[in-house]
Amino acid sequence: MNEFEWLRQTRALREPVSPRRDLWQAIDAALDDATSNAPAPRRSTAQRAQGWLLAASFAGMSLLAGSLAVHLRDRPLATAAIQATPDTERWRPSDPRLAGAAVEFDAAGMELRQAMEQAPNSPALQRLLYRMQKQQSQLRQLEHQAG
Repeated sequence: MNEFEWLRQTRALREPVSPRRDLWQAIDAALDDATSNAPAPRRSTAQRAQGWLLAASFAGMSLLAGSLAVHLRDRPLATAAIQATPDTERWRPSDPRLAGAAVEFDAAGMELRQAMEQAPNSPALQRLLYRMQKQQSQLRQLEHQAG
């Protein structure tokens, strides 16, 4: 067989070939037999357990979200703590090394109060206020420890 014969045979492969008999009747009969005789598919134990685990996880997450919402709703804001502090209770350390820090804290507190009046619900300002109060209380503890 030479190259020309191969080319002729490959070109013949491109032409459609009809089957010797009708295949659709056999396919339809086989599908009908398979659907009528097949039992309903059963879920495995792992699939049932997976469904229960999914339901339990949704229930747990909803309980967690609800308790978190209740906890955050009852939590007082940091703005109430700073607005309730009168200016007459300013920190006056006896140690001259801490006097400069007290002046800086007073100035920072005044600036934060002004900023909180403009944006009372700002989380960033509340975090700054909390940090400032924490640092000031640490310095007060150091002053008491130093005597």
